[in-house]
Amino acid sequence: MPADERPRERLIKYGVESLSLQELLSLIFGRGVKGESVVNISQKLISTFGSLDQLSEASIEELKKTKGLGLAKACQLKACFEISRRLVKEESSNKNKSVIVKSPKDIFPLFKEKIINFHKEYFMVVSLDSRNKIISIDIVSIGTLNSSLIHPRETFEIAIKNHAAGIIICHNHPSGELKPSKDDLIVTNNLVRSGQLLGIEIADHLIISKKNYFSFKEKKII
Repeated sequence: MPADERPRERLIKYGVESLSLQELLSLIFGRGVKGESVVNISQKLISTFGSLDQLSEASIEELKKTKGLGLAKACQLKACFEISRRLVKEESSNKNKSVIVKSPKDIFPLFKEKIINFHKEYFMVVSLDSRNKIISIDIVSIGTLNSSLIHPRETFEIAIKNHAAGIIICHNHPSGELKPSKDDLIVTNNLVRSGQLLGIEIADHLIISKKNYFSFKEKKII
């Protein structure tokens, strides 16, 4: 490859935003292996996973199936994605701290931003101060298509750590169905009772999809 067309030189000359995904991956990996250039490895990854979203969700074992991508390069890539996620979380946290929650409409977009893959079930907690101002939004667990991972211990551990006066809990249904299941109702009642013992109010429970939400408070379930 001519020197002025190499990713590093293009980054220096035109800026990092001018690079394609293939070029960015090539820079992360640095070099290829015998019989497989770094450019080919990067292109195969893109072709295999189809999108940056799917690539970021791939496990190390899945990444290693790409010819020329060993353990070291797979770990480098996972580390880059994790840095990106933490940066987004930090920026989101700073932005959210100015929000005062008056209704589910105020919190729905913020929960939705937290979900990277709607095919998995996310359980989240927003901690509120005494004026209903957001302290933080935390992902408690990420489940699979059919599992519900809502644990009172972890839920209130976060609330106590954040000195929260109240919390809003939220999870999504990978099916897209917003109607609460029997398990959802049981878990919600258990969390409400636990919150009463601890003096931490469950202000609402939202079930969300990409486009809409179901509020337990609006439906007078809690």
